[in-house]
Amino acid sequence: MFGSLLFLLVASTAVTVALPAPNLPHGSSDDALFHILKGRGILGPISTGSPAGISGGQVASGAPPLSSFFAGLKAPYPTNTWWASYAASPGNGTAAGPFPYESALHNNGVVYGISGNREFDGTSIKQPTQIDWCTSFSEHQGDFANHKATGFDTQAVTVQYFQDAATMTAYLVPGSPYMTFEYFGATPLLTSMNGGIKSFNGQTLEVGGSASITDTEFSVLDSGGSTYLIYALSSITLKATAVSSSSGTIQASGAFSGVLRIVKLADPNHKDLLDQHYQVYPTAVTLDYTLTDTSGTLIFDWTTVGDGSNLLMLTYPHHRIKLQDPNFPDTSALGYLTTKGWMYPAVGSKWSMLYDLTSITWDAPRALDSSCSDAVLQGLEYEVGQLDVSKAPIPGDFYYWGGTLAAQGRLALIAENLDRSDLVTPVIDYLKASFAYWFDSSSSTVPAYETAWGGVINKAGATNVYVDFGNGYYNDHHFHYGYFLSVAAIIAKFDGSWLNEHKEFINWFARDIINPSPEDPFFPVTRCRDWFAGHSWASGIANGAGSRDQESTGEAVNGYYGALLWASVALSTDYINYAKLLLATEQHGAQVYWHLYPQDDPAGRDNPYPEADLRALTTIGNVEDWQSGAWLFWGDQKTEIAAIQILPVIPVNEVLYDTQWVENMWSYTMPELVDPTIGDEWKAVIINAYSNAHPQVAAEWSANLTAWGSGQTFTNELYFIGTRPNPSNAPICGSLPQNPYGSFQIQLDSNGNYVAASSVDTNLKASATSTSSAATFSSAYVPNSGTLQLVSTSQFVTAGQTGDAALAAGAAVASTWERFTIRQKNGAASGVYSIKATSNGLYITVGADGALINNGANEASSAGFKFVPV
Repeated sequence: MFGSLLFLLVASTAVTVALPAPNLPHGSSDDALFHILKGRGILGPISTGSPAGISGGQVASGAPPLSSFFAGLKAPYPTNTWWASYAASPGNGTAAGPFPYESALHNNGVVYGISGNREFDGTSIKQPTQIDWCTSFSEHQGDFANHKATGFDTQAVTVQYFQDAATMTAYLVPGSPYMTFEYFGATPLLTSMNGGIKSFNGQTLEVGGSASITDTEFSVLDSGGSTYLIYALSSITLKATAVSSSSGTIQASGAFSGVLRIVKLADPNHKDLLDQHYQVYPTAVTLDYTLTDTSGTLIFDWTTVGDGSNLLMLTYPHHRIKLQDPNFPDTSALGYLTTKGWMYPAVGSKWSMLYDLTSITWDAPRALDSSCSDAVLQGLEYEVGQLDVSKAPIPGDFYYWGGTLAAQGRLALIAENLDRSDLVTPVIDYLKASFAYWFDSSSSTVPAYETAWGGVINKAGATNVYVDFGNGYYNDHHFHYGYFLSVAAIIAKFDGSWLNEHKEFINWFARDIINPSPEDPFFPVTRCRDWFAGHSWASGIANGAGSRDQESTGEAVNGYYGALLWASVALSTDYINYAKLLLATEQHGAQVYWHLYPQDDPAGRDNPYPEADLRALTTIGNVEDWQSGAWLFWGDQKTEIAAIQILPVIPVNEVLYDTQWVENMWSYTMPELVDPTIGDEWKAVIINAYSNAHPQVAAEWSANLTAWGSGQTFTNELYFIGTRPNPSNAPICGSLPQNPYGSFQIQLDSNGNYVAASSVDTNLKASATSTSSAATFSSAYVPNSGTLQLVSTSQFVTAGQTGDAALAAGAAVASTWERFTIRQKNGAASGVYSIKATSNGLYITVGADGALINNGANEASSAGFKFVPV
């Protein structure tokens, strides 16, 4: 959500599809670049239509890609990949891979390393970037423009450095333990960047000393303590020179045409496995998947030089959990500890990972518990009644507009589910009235097609990274457009003519985040998804496409849920199941890397965080390439950190809200859940997640809420709780407390005086000694609270905003400050109530002059009142 900006200062015949990867031989011309190769599978692009007719027209990014890096290539280009910093100006930022390495492209070569320093600071585990080596060739003269991408796929990128006819091609493939460089007519040159060279193939080097060796295997130890192995696929003579105590070089004796593979030796025991597999290397990867209505198999098929059955790769925890029939060497044979846990070896060029696909789309998979029906319907009627078409919001951004409208759109779905079709149309009319602004080129906020990278953005953000959380710089698109697609899908579900009229327009946004095909000439493939990492990145191209991060896993999941809803009304079954696969993998990634389980074995193979103190924090707030921790860019409350992994509350997330995690999260956030100074907006979604395991308890807690935030409603809150699994079959909602509603005179319990107010004196005072001089109030329903309206003047009672002034019947319209929670007072006789101002959570007391003041910190300090029907 907020993180990417502040970081600057998704039973049938199976369908098989494949996203291709090339096997580019040395010297391939630019017109053979594989980013334009056509897909082999059934699932083609959603559309290939041009977005030129979009309401905001066409714009160019204020941060265009480096023309030299993409020389000979055409947009669309990836914006949220691990290697985005290679392409975004200035082009030398640290890239989030290819893990286990981090890397950067310098003017004269590829620099890379693996951090040997893992720290826990009480909130985060950190592995600051460590650069060990620069790999280049001596003929390269250092011109930064003399390197470029020669191809990329959904995971890997190939970069070539060149000088005249001499070239060095780097195959940068995530998961490879080796860095792979292919030379043609170039003299390999390696420069140490983590200290000087201490030894070469076991020969100790003093400063100024050198050693020349002809072989196919070499080892080098630097003064920083890192050992690397160099494998040559053909014999080569390398000369190591200890230039100084802090620098050194390894240079070939002359021009070389062949392949070097370079790998960090973290443990001497790892050398046996590395020796066995270095001769087979990957150059790219094809992303395949088979889809049915109930399952999806995600397939990585690496293009290799050599026998693919002997390809050695590394797995993350989420891979190992889902891999089918894997060939896993022992974990002791090879391993690197990264910010997302241990990467351990797997052998073979093809991985198949099986995921269950959800059967849930619009509604919860079970009926609303009868004990909740009346309360949900009452809330539904109220909240739909608040929607005024004439006041439908004018979009000022994608994010806040989308979250608010999507929450209101859920009212239509709940109304349909509860057979209240009369309540559907008002919601749809309201959504359409607001959505219409997106189609109008004269609107203050419009979408535009950005031509430099290729994508739909908030037009005003093309050159201003502070607009819409950096939307124009491709931050958070899955967050923003998931909401956008949800709203559009709900309208389209109930209005086929609207769908027909606007389908192409909405498809542009679907293509922006879930385009499955390189055949789409206007949008990259699954913009935010890092298929190898197992989740999406919210970071785009801002700030030189710096460190990759993602905070809001709930909104990432919702991005692909919105795409699922849109596919369900506007696209084919293939795209529905594709969206379900994106959804399932995003949920799994969230559970593995964001949900913390203190009970887990710290030495467990698939535990990404061995540190017990970190796992005790229950919830990761932000995952970056170099750190993961229980923190956010924009807030530090436990409820905030947990809630952003939960919201928005949508039916498909009963998979995400697993029992162990929600129980841990409930205990962890409890001090804040009972803190009246912390707003209900965060508490609401935490209660919803907890209801997935304990619906009765959650229902009780939900009765105390008086605010749900712009992305949630009372109706959806209680509907979700009332549709949870309920193995006990006990009523979920039971008897939910409510205000007394109707016409009343209010009597102070302590002395029997009645509350008086008039047009002359609007202040409320418990000063009337008889009913004849008492004021009459109309108490009306508001979810979990109500309003008090002085009958004689039709003015609403408003709470004193300062906490020291008398309540007064002086508001013509009831809003936040005119809402009160009236409940049986604990410890008092039956029928004696406490009154709490929902605006500030303070209870009503009575002053010496009888004035009613909202300044009680707790219920014990409140006055007791009787509501006498009139």
